[in-house]
Amino acid sequence: MKILDKYILKFYLSRFLSVFAICFLIFIIQTFWLYIDELAGKGIDIFTIGKFFIYFSPKLVPLVLPLSILLASLTTYGTLSENYEFVAMKSNGISIIRSMVTLLIFHIFLGIGSFYFSNHVVTYGELKSYNLRKNLAKLKPTLSIREGIFNDIGDLNIKVSRKYGDNEQYLEDIILHKISNDEVNRLVIKAEKGEVRNENDKYLQLILKNGNRYEDIVPASSSEKQNYPYTRASFEEYVLNIDISEFNNINLEEENYRSTYRMQKIKQLKMSSDTLSEKFERDKDIFGESFILGHTLKKLPNLNPNQIDLDGINLNISFLNLLDDPEVYETNSVLTMANDELDIYLRQLSNKKRTFFLQQKLINLHTLTINEKYSLVFACIFLFLIGASLGAIIRKGGLGFPLVLSIIIFLTYHYIGVFGKNAAEDNSISPFLGSWISTFIIAPFAIYLTRIVSADRGFNFTFFDRFAEIINRLKIRKWVK
Repeated sequence: MKILDKYILKFYLSRFLSVFAICFLIFIIQTFWLYIDELAGKGIDIFTIGKFFIYFSPKLVPLVLPLSILLASLTTYGTLSENYEFVAMKSNGISIIRSMVTLLIFHIFLGIGSFYFSNHVVTYGELKSYNLRKNLAKLKPTLSIREGIFNDIGDLNIKVSRKYGDNEQYLEDIILHKISNDEVNRLVIKAEKGEVRNENDKYLQLILKNGNRYEDIVPASSSEKQNYPYTRASFEEYVLNIDISEFNNINLEEENYRSTYRMQKIKQLKMSSDTLSEKFERDKDIFGESFILGHTLKKLPNLNPNQIDLDGINLNISFLNLLDDPEVYETNSVLTMANDELDIYLRQLSNKKRTFFLQQKLINLHTLTINEKYSLVFACIFLFLIGASLGAIIRKGGLGFPLVLSIIIFLTYHYIGVFGKNAAEDNSISPFLGSWISTFIIAPFAIYLTRIVSADRGFNFTFFDRFAEIINRLKIRKWVK
């Protein structure tokens, strides 16, 4: 490798790694705020929270990587062009395209690496993070009694109207239920005041004052039930020791979910997609056959099944000729029955349509996930070509105008992909097109800009120059103020 190639590669890698680290940190912080409600208030230690974000972070790489490539290549070639280093290269017979060859090879390998990363590491991270998230959802909030609602504590259900004290340990107007083994509420305790003491990992002591205890008696006979339906006892102080050792005894390492489409590799996705497609076609055939054969109109004499349009539930006008049939009474009764059942059949078709839609959507999601892994390879290459070509043309380095331009290009690329994916999910377009549409759109721009740079033609970027000048002026004014 020549000295120039090493210099450009080193210069680019320093910027790429810096941009990637900053963008990755931003997305991690955004993820933290996204899941803060699910993690806060459950007594989860910092190690478990950190493990969740470590498992979750691989799925952010396919989102951060394209932006990092675009911004790093744009700033790298913008800085080289701004410092007239490309002029020195050209004077020695080295074109800009020649300077891109090493980085182009690097991005080809980077794209292939991203494919294997998304196929192995991302799927494993999704498996671990999804199961950990589901297990964390089972955890109840750290033991606390909220005012005005019933709170489950162990095998008790308690409601208080007011809490006060330094640690909110004092309670007022308490209602407490205890559910027995047969899931019947047989015990009710009401008290004017109470206090929570000795809260630890195993036991909670609840001291109730000035109240009554009501309990249903399980009678040996019906006559005994009439004589002694329940017991009532008044108390000045009543102490309850509540076992809370099993309150949050949940295995966070448990993995009950292993078959969602995001957890599967390409080979597994293809097998699952084929299985789902076969089941989908089989379900449609079975439903269509059973619906036609079970329809009341099949009972009409001399009826041709082809006269039934099940999609619109429309009857052919030739049915009116059946009224001339000798069996007119039977015909009228069947038509009346069919008219009465029409709403039932419409609802049945509507419900089945939703079911088939969900089945088709799941198949499309499998196909989308497969193609997204392949499209990321080409996205890395095309975004590099766009960034490097624009950087060489606009001759602006730093993080001012190049940052704004790269964000605009990335958001355009990203939201086109989101639109394509959403359209493919509901079968508006094919899943293949939905996952590749953003790559197909940026590919011509990448080729066109690369040809402009290779031909060393003039290109009118007056708009970009003026836009960059406006941004620089705003920065200067802000610094002066």
